[in-house]
Amino acid sequence: MTKAEHTIAMKLIASLTSPYARKVRIVLADKKIDCPLEVDIPWDENTRVADYNPLGKVPVLELDDGGTLYDSRVIVEYLDNISPVARLLPQENRPLIQVRRWEALADGITDAAVAIVMEKRRPVDKQLGSAIQRQNEKIARGLAALSHDLGERQWCNGEAYSLADIAVGCCLGYLDFRFPEINWREDYPNLAALVERLSARPSFADTVPPPL
Repeated sequence: MTKAEHTIAMKLIASLTSPYARKVRIVLADKKIDCPLEVDIPWDENTRVADYNPLGKVPVLELDDGGTLYDSRVIVEYLDNISPVARLLPQENRPLIQVRRWEALADGITDAAVAIVMEKRRPVDKQLGSAIQRQNEKIARGLAALSHDLGERQWCNGEAYSLADIAVGCCLGYLDFRFPEINWREDYPNLAALVERLSARPSFADTVPPPL
């Protein structure tokens, strides 16, 4: 462990395929916080996720006093505040709100994608095509908004890499993972360029979900 790393007595409970958990794992890596990872899939029969989070969702951060934090937005804010390394959230209110807005949009697109995945796990005769269509429309509108708001900038919230970029990168990575048929790179080359920059970062490269 380098001098820049921080050892904090806590543990992350997460699935390797969760885009929300990936967001937290990237923040941990960027901020050089050494935190053990306990892989737990909420859908498994022997899962213990509900012991940490009554909602039965990952990620969950177990603190040194035995308390827990969830969901990803709460966890990343906590992590950004406990270490001065590589601050990812602006300190001034207006830029901070803009980063949070980016995160909300990216997470919302991801929520829609997850909803489709869950609906398609139901028996075919039980699936609601209208529900899937509504979620697909959210994804389409969300991608258009991400591209419009990014414009020609290198990073989402101006000149500096931030949590906004992490959230957007995890969102687009999840679409690649679960919906490779969505050709967002061709439609939005500025988002494709952003993901290419992000993919060169070790924190992103080391957290790519394993193949299905």
